[in-house]
Amino acid sequence: ITAYGSFGRRIMQTKIVKDIMTPLSEYGTISAEATLYEAAMALAKAQDEYDQNRGLHRLLLIVDEAGEVAGKISQLDVLRALEPKGQRIEDSKSLSRFGVSREYLKPMLRQCRFWEKPLMDLCQEAGLLKVKRLLHAPAEGEYVDENAPLAEAIHQLDMGHYQSLLVTRGKKIVGILRQKDMFKEVVETLGVCEL
Repeated sequence: ITAYGSFGRRIMQTKIVKDIMTPLSEYGTISAEATLYEAAMALAKAQDEYDQNRGLHRLLLIVDEAGEVAGKISQLDVLRALEPKGQRIEDSKSLSRFGVSREYLKPMLRQCRFWEKPLMDLCQEAGLLKVKRLLHAPAEGEYVDENAPLAEAIHQLDMGHYQSLLVTRGKKIVGILRQKDMFKEVVETLGVCEL
């Protein structure tokens, strides 16, 4: 092991999640009682601000009545709200485990005729949905303790195909660990290693 290699490993081993997480205070929030329309407008504003300053965030945190973070909402979540439930089933990877193919489901899904509706109609139907209806409980793998080693966070991001993890202190969510920040840390660590 070279001196740089040893140094790079030492950096990676000593840093923990809270060293590179983004605090909740840097994120916009939206009430679980807000409508999909309000969430879409807030996400559009966040996107505009992100385009002007890449250090900002395009994700909104959903807060419950007590002001606690209950989840997160992204642009993709808004788009998914326009889809009927059947379309989500068609795209589900889990069905293939049970021998159900996309080809088998297509005739049934064609009856939905979802994609023939004008976008205006879809938006009007979905715009009044409450954000809480889109809220799904984060999976166990979407949480990471603030004192967890970075290698553990990499494993969770990879195994769950997550763009970000909710960082916890006890049972309280205190930050977000973004995939891009983890990647940046890995690149910087590789930079001090002599491979």
